[in-house]
Amino acid sequence: MSRPSILNSVERKFILLIGDLLIVLVSLNVLVNHAIDEEFISVKFKIIVFATGLFIYLSLAYILDFYNLEKALKRKYIFSQSIYISALYVLVIFLFTVLVFDVSFWRIPLLCFLMLTPVEISLWRFFFGNVFKILPITKNVLYIYDDSTEESLRKDTEIIDGQDIETFHKVKITYSINKSNLNNKKTFLSAANKIDTWIINTNNYNNFPKELEKILLRSILQGKEVVSFTSYYENIYEALPIRSHNDSFYEILQLRNKKIRYLHRIFNFSVNFSLCFFVGVLLVLCIPFVFILNLLFNKGPLFYTQKRVGQYGKEFKIFKFRSMVVDAEKSGAKMATKNDSRITPFGKILRAFRVDELPQIISVIKGDMQFIGPRPERKIFVDELNKITPFYNVRHLIKPGITGWAQVKYKYGENLDDSVKKLEFDLYYIKNKSITLDLRIMFKTITTVLFSRGI
Repeated sequence: MSRPSILNSVERKFILLIGDLLIVLVSLNVLVNHAIDEEFISVKFKIIVFATGLFIYLSLAYILDFYNLEKALKRKYIFSQSIYISALYVLVIFLFTVLVFDVSFWRIPLLCFLMLTPVEISLWRFFFGNVFKILPITKNVLYIYDDSTEESLRKDTEIIDGQDIETFHKVKITYSINKSNLNNKKTFLSAANKIDTWIINTNNYNNFPKELEKILLRSILQGKEVVSFTSYYENIYEALPIRSHNDSFYEILQLRNKKIRYLHRIFNFSVNFSLCFFVGVLLVLCIPFVFILNLLFNKGPLFYTQKRVGQYGKEFKIFKFRSMVVDAEKSGAKMATKNDSRITPFGKILRAFRVDELPQIISVIKGDMQFIGPRPERKIFVDELNKITPFYNVRHLIKPGITGWAQVKYKYGENLDDSVKKLEFDLYYIKNKSITLDLRIMFKTITTVLFSRGI
């Protein structure tokens, strides 16, 4: 007998979001129709407060990773995360109505809005977490492979089961199309009925055994999930598996298929133009303070320049506030590490708040860089990485950026292996770049700066 259908992570997030939004709307109704004095109420006022309330809540939820199911299902995170995010939300809405509209309040309804909203969201999320402790949430996987992927079988099954993140998938059966057989078809069918997802990682789909193909088609008709290993990896990790030996190669080739994206180009120009002005003003304001503190605690040049590889492999000069000792590379080129001894005490402060990155706005103004894109690397490291993976130069199809998908999705890069891993995220961005993805990067960059993650 087949197992009941299991909700995927998107469906579970959607249920969680709907519950949260219902509570947010009810709380806003309490604020607008009961807590605020009637003399301030109008249709225009209601629309503004409701729209602003939803926008602020969704922004905070995304920036603070409120819909991370790993945390949403763990009891130790449920109450602490729910309380501080929803408390921050009601405080921001309260200040917004006071500062923008200068309204007056009725105390008891206002206290209900301020105190009960965090409690209600916490209780709803506690209920949600307990429901999914009872219901099955992990999908059983049948992993199909061939001789070309046999060597990486253990690594690939670990990726499916979850590598650093919860994938909600678990490999239960592995099947080699070259070595396994279906002599005991009844036993295999019985096992296949307990499978929720087929993940296929083969070099040639034409080599699929006919009997296995029939069982696969039957599973599709039963509503089972059937995906390639590359598609699974891309959907779960939001990256491209460049070390896979099979269909990921053809996924990489799709990057050359240029699509007309006028809206994205307009959005990209608008972001670069507006942030050039904002960051430029911020840079001008910061220079005097950094200059004085640099004289006292970080003696040496104020700026640090270095050549990096940009679009189409052309080198350009990048600018930063110096955060390392003057002769940081006297023994040769070396990648920066998280606790690098070459970083000065004042440099650590600059890096912690990303102040050292501000002068890169000069490269954006010159047209060598943009705000969102793969981070530019030095030629010496690009040459080494090209020897490791043939796909590294693909990231040079677009202009490099100050922030990017790899920076907000992966840890602090310290070596060439980390650079190869970040390449998977860079290629995912190049393939899937859109306004939505750019907005996600912008919001995630705020989180990265606030919590000092990435590089």
